Amino acid sequence: MDYFSLYVALYLVGFAALHSLLASLPAKKMARRHFGSMVDPWYPVFFSSIAVITILPLVALLILSPSPVLYVVPTPWIWLFFLAQLLIGLATLRAFLDAPHRFLIRAQLAKPQSPDAFALGIKGIYCWIRDPFLLSGLLLIWLTPFMTENLLLVYLIATIYLFLGSLHWESRLLVQFGKDYAAYQYEVSRMIPHRNKRWKGCLRTKK
Repeated sequence: MDYFSLYVALYLVGFAALHSLLASLPAKKMARRHFGSMVDPWYPVFFSSIAVITILPLVALLILSPSPVLYVVPTPWIWLFFLAQLLIGLATLRAFLDAPHRFLIRAQLAKPQSPDAFALGIKGIYCWIRDPFLLSGLLLIWLTPFMTENLLLVYLIATIYLFLGSLHWESRLLVQFGKDYAAYQYEVSRMIPHRNKRWKGCLRTKK
């Protein structure tokens, strides 16, 4: 591994550490303690903005320090890859709209059965997979229609981080929703949809 690859790897580890810290419950508790309930709608905006700002230097490094190209998908197939990424991006937005209550800080900090708690409320894409963001994240990066050595390193580290982040996210959902989420975990796959593993609550609503 050359010095540039080592620098990229260390930068990504630092990015992941900062991202994980801001996503943690202690950070959200501190934000709510200082800013009160007004932090609920603005914390996701702050979180996303920090993620974009801190990833931009890495993007600049990858552009300014090109590495050998491993492959480029030829036309017209390259446009199919871009279209797939666009559709996956739209599906990611749908995943957020299907479960906005999961991202409210007051709900994340609430205990099951407390006044601020929400019901699990499985619907839409969550009837088929527990973590659509893990699936969409992996598809978005690996459907990039070109690959360089440096980009491959970034994607490998990102894949590990996405998977570990999914494990952490589900551990928090278990705390937030208790035994209801544990039953949901047993019934529905984490990221690969399966026709025989659909949430039974969604089946009941269709009758």
